[in-house]
Amino acid sequence: MSQTRGSAAWALLVTSVAGFMAALDNLVVTTALPSIRQDLGGALDDLEWTVSAYTLTFACLLMFGAALGDRFGRRRLFIAGLTVFTGASAAAAMAPGIGSLIAARAVQGVGAAVMMPLTLTLLTAAVPAARRGTMYGIWGAVNGLAVASGPLIGGSLTEHVSWHWIFWLNVPLGLLVLPLARLRLAESHGTDARLDVPGTLLAGSGLFGIVYSLVRGPSDGWTDPVVLTALSAGGVLLLAFVGWSSRAANPMLPMRLFRSRAFSGINAASLLMFVGMFGSIFLLSQYMQNVLGYSPTAAGLRMLPWTGMPMLVAPIAGFLSDRVGGRPVVAAGLLLQAAGLGYLACVVTAHASYAEQLPALVLSGVGMALYFAPAAALVMSSVRPREQGIASGANNALREVGGALGIAVMSSIFSAYGGYTSAQSFVDGLRPALITGASVVALAALAALVIPARAGSPRPAPAEPAAPALEATAG
Repeated sequence: MSQTRGSAAWALLVTSVAGFMAALDNLVVTTALPSIRQDLGGALDDLEWTVSAYTLTFACLLMFGAALGDRFGRRRLFIAGLTVFTGASAAAAMAPGIGSLIAARAVQGVGAAVMMPLTLTLLTAAVPAARRGTMYGIWGAVNGLAVASGPLIGGSLTEHVSWHWIFWLNVPLGLLVLPLARLRLAESHGTDARLDVPGTLLAGSGLFGIVYSLVRGPSDGWTDPVVLTALSAGGVLLLAFVGWSSRAANPMLPMRLFRSRAFSGINAASLLMFVGMFGSIFLLSQYMQNVLGYSPTAAGLRMLPWTGMPMLVAPIAGFLSDRVGGRPVVAAGLLLQAAGLGYLACVVTAHASYAEQLPALVLSGVGMALYFAPAAALVMSSVRPREQGIASGANNALREVGGALGIAVMSSIFSAYGGYTSAQSFVDGLRPALITGASVVALAALAALVIPARAGSPRPAPAEPAAPALEATAG
């Protein structure tokens, strides 16, 4: 038993740190863009690509990364992805120009796409079924904190050290985790079927077209020929992917998985949750700096009731999901997140006090924390053990697409009703954007209610051969 506990603890440490690194780099660059432009030059479009290059490669290759891990060994591919991510982080820190920085960010996304979806499958293989809810809770807390605190960490490092350190930060973490992964993680495999190359190309190209159009639409215009072509081609390719996956013998993402209410419900909820959350954090971090006059560090500190709440609440959420099932916990969390965003939309003004915003930040933080841990358990329990890598990759890909969609849509709404010309103009655009975010997260709560009542709860021992089977495979 002590050996099992030790293995589970090491797996939790390794996968949580790796997940933190990958999740952090989604938004860590945003508050550093002015300093990057001052040092490296480049037009506004170039600076936008320092954010979107990572998001695009991450979203487009996530499912392929999960499939590679299932086929060739999850630990082996996890180490390979972490190595690529760490090396690309160093290259980004040393980039001599804006073009090389964008290229390094794209390679970072490739490494993260291989590494990130394997964190949950490796953790699942190392943890007994009865303890997975709690472990998922801690893993979810760390990853949720990384996503939400990206602007704080990026702003603090840029303000007090240098923008280069938002990338250098990953290097010592990667060098620490790599030997631990090799020595402390057990190897496991998923399906032995051949890789679905056509499906991978269709899904990757389709996601690239969709995400590219969402990223470029606000700046180039939604009627721009390139944007429209990318959006149309992406949609057609994704439809072709669905058709291929419905007929192929060994598809990368079997469409039959979506016949499961648990799988369909949690993925719809995850997509919508990230639309509302990403877009809101993107705009609120700017509101605190551009309108209320806080420095990047001060703004991040004042968002800690939201961004830091997962560290306190998510482990409790995991415990609750083990007792009552994941559906009510996830739905309650999403409703609280929606209420927090709606509250913020009512109180934001050009001179809003922090005391007026605090209740909304706390509501949003508790809601986000209640979502993350049970969501992980719901994803992993909605499929057969040997398909968990596929499920993790699909869920993470939908989250990334949701994040890109959220920033694009909410920025477009912001631009339609307001802008950066004055504090009042910013608030005029922020309010309808936050209302949209709250509405989308409320829809996510409805999607969560589609999930069967006891989904995400641990199964009785006779029906749970997954962990021993995976551990035996790891042998």
